[in-house]
Amino acid sequence: MAEFDNDKSGRKNEIYSIPIRAGKRTYFFDIKATRSNEYYLTITESKRRFNNENGKFFYEKHKLFLYKEDFEKFANGLNDAVHFIKTGEKPVITEVREDMNAGEETLDSKVFTDENISLDVSFEDLETSED
Repeated sequence: MAEFDNDKSGRKNEIYSIPIRAGKRTYFFDIKATRSNEYYLTITESKRRFNNENGKFFYEKHKLFLYKEDFEKFANGLNDAVHFIKTGEKPVITEVREDMNAGEETLDSKVFTDENISLDVSFEDLETSED
Protein backbone atom coordinates (compact mmCIF):
# COMPACT_ATOMS: atom_id res chain seq x y z
CA MET A 1 0.00 0.00 0.00
CA ALA A 2 1.37 3.40 -0.94
CA GLU A 3 2.04 6.10 1.62
CA PHE A 4 1.62 9.75 0.78
CA ASP A 5 1.58 12.35 3.56
CA ASN A 6 5.13 12.94 4.78
CA ASP A 7 4.00 14.51 8.09
CA LYS A 8 2.26 11.29 9.19
CA SER A 9 5.23 9.03 8.46
CA GLY A 10 7.56 10.91 10.80
CA ARG A 11 10.14 11.36 8.05
CA LYS A 12 9.96 14.88 6.73
CA ASN A 13 11.74 14.17 3.46
CA GLU A 14 9.60 11.13 2.54
CA ILE A 15 6.93 12.04 -0.03
CA TYR A 16 5.65 8.70 -1.33
CA SER A 17 6.42 5.03 -0.77
CA ILE A 18 5.25 1.82 -2.39
CA PRO A 19 6.43 -1.72 -1.53
CA ILE A 20 6.66 -4.42 -4.20
CA ARG A 21 6.77 -7.96 -2.88
CA ALA A 22 8.62 -10.35 -5.18
CA GLY A 23 9.25 -13.82 -3.82
CA LYS A 24 11.62 -13.67 -0.85
CA ARG A 25 12.46 -10.03 -1.52
CA THR A 26 10.60 -6.78 -1.07
CA TYR A 27 11.47 -3.72 -3.10
CA PHE A 28 10.58 -0.27 -1.83
CA PHE A 29 10.26 2.68 -4.19
CA ASP A 30 10.48 5.80 -2.02
CA ILE A 31 10.23 9.34 -3.34
CA LYS A 32 12.01 11.76 -1.05
CA ALA A 33 12.86 15.46 -1.10
CA THR A 34 16.18 17.16 -0.51
CA ARG A 35 16.45 20.22 1.73
CA SER A 36 15.96 22.35 -1.38
CA ASN A 37 12.75 20.40 -2.14
CA GLU A 38 14.16 18.52 -5.16
CA TYR A 39 12.68 15.02 -5.51
CA TYR A 40 14.74 11.86 -5.82
CA LEU A 41 14.01 8.15 -5.75
CA THR A 42 15.45 5.50 -3.49
CA ILE A 43 15.04 1.87 -4.45
CA THR A 44 15.58 -0.49 -1.53
CA GLU A 45 15.90 -4.25 -1.78
CA SER A 46 15.05 -5.93 1.51
CA LYS A 47 15.65 -9.62 2.24
CA ARG A 48 14.73 -11.44 5.44
CA ARG A 49 17.73 -13.34 6.83
CA PHE A 50 18.36 -15.51 9.87
CA ASN A 51 21.23 -14.81 12.24
CA ASN A 52 22.57 -18.15 13.51
CA GLU A 53 24.50 -16.50 16.36
CA ASN A 54 21.51 -14.99 18.16
CA GLY A 55 18.73 -17.09 16.60
CA LYS A 56 16.80 -14.07 15.32
CA PHE A 57 15.62 -12.85 11.95
CA PHE A 58 16.83 -9.54 10.52
CA TYR A 59 16.39 -7.64 7.28
CA GLU A 60 19.34 -7.11 4.97
CA LYS A 61 18.84 -3.93 2.92
CA HIS A 62 20.55 -2.50 -0.14
CA LYS A 63 19.74 1.00 -1.38
CA LEU A 64 20.06 2.78 -4.67
CA PHE A 65 19.65 6.56 -4.88
CA LEU A 66 18.42 7.88 -8.20
CA TYR A 67 18.20 11.61 -8.94
CA LYS A 68 15.81 13.07 -11.50
CA GLU A 69 18.56 14.13 -13.90
CA ASP A 70 19.46 10.43 -14.22
CA PHE A 71 15.92 8.99 -14.59
CA GLU A 72 15.91 8.77 -18.39
CA LYS A 73 19.35 7.15 -18.66
CA PHE A 74 18.53 4.73 -15.84
CA ALA A 75 15.16 3.79 -17.41
CA ASN A 76 16.79 3.29 -20.82
CA GLY A 77 19.49 1.07 -19.33
CA LEU A 78 16.95 -0.94 -17.35
CA ASN A 79 14.74 -1.39 -20.42
CA ASP A 80 17.72 -2.51 -22.51
CA ALA A 81 18.79 -5.02 -19.84
CA VAL A 82 15.24 -6.42 -19.51
CA HIS A 83 14.97 -6.63 -23.32
CA PHE A 84 18.21 -8.62 -23.44
CA ILE A 85 17.07 -11.00 -20.69
CA LYS A 86 13.69 -11.59 -22.35
CA THR A 87 14.90 -11.94 -25.95
CA GLY A 88 18.59 -12.78 -25.79
CA GLU A 89 19.22 -9.98 -28.31
CA LYS A 90 21.83 -7.37 -27.54
CA PRO A 91 20.10 -3.99 -27.70
CA VAL A 92 21.11 -1.22 -30.06
CA ILE A 93 21.73 1.73 -27.79
CA THR A 94 21.75 5.36 -28.82
CA GLU A 95 24.16 7.23 -26.61
CA VAL A 96 24.21 11.01 -26.23
CA ARG A 97 27.66 12.35 -25.38
CA GLU A 98 28.90 15.86 -25.10
CA ASP A 99 32.01 16.47 -27.16
CA MET A 100 34.29 18.08 -24.57
CA ASN A 101 36.21 20.11 -27.14
CA ALA A 102 33.31 21.46 -29.19
CA GLY A 103 30.69 21.54 -26.43
CA GLU A 104 28.18 19.90 -28.79
CA GLU A 105 26.14 16.76 -28.31
CA THR A 106 26.83 13.85 -30.66
CA LEU A 107 24.75 10.70 -31.18
CA ASP A 108 26.37 7.29 -31.42
CA SER A 109 24.42 4.10 -32.11
CA LYS A 110 26.13 0.84 -31.38
CA VAL A 111 25.55 -2.67 -30.16
CA PHE A 112 27.31 -3.15 -26.86
CA THR A 113 29.55 -6.16 -26.45
CA ASP A 114 31.96 -7.18 -23.71
CA GLU A 115 34.79 -5.69 -25.77
CA ASN A 116 33.39 -2.17 -26.07
CA ILE A 117 31.82 -1.65 -22.63
CA SER A 118 33.72 0.41 -20.11
CA LEU A 119 32.28 1.54 -16.81
CA ASP A 120 33.15 4.93 -15.37
CA VAL A 121 31.41 4.96 -12.00
CA SER A 122 31.79 7.79 -9.53
CA PHE A 123 30.21 7.97 -6.09
CA GLU A 124 31.51 11.31 -4.81
CA ASP A 125 28.11 12.99 -5.08
CA LEU A 126 26.31 10.55 -2.76
CA GLU A 127 25.59 11.48 0.81
CA THR A 128 26.93 9.12 3.46
CA SER A 129 23.98 9.40 5.84
CA GLU A 130 21.65 6.40 6.24
CA ASP A 131 17.94 6.96 5.80
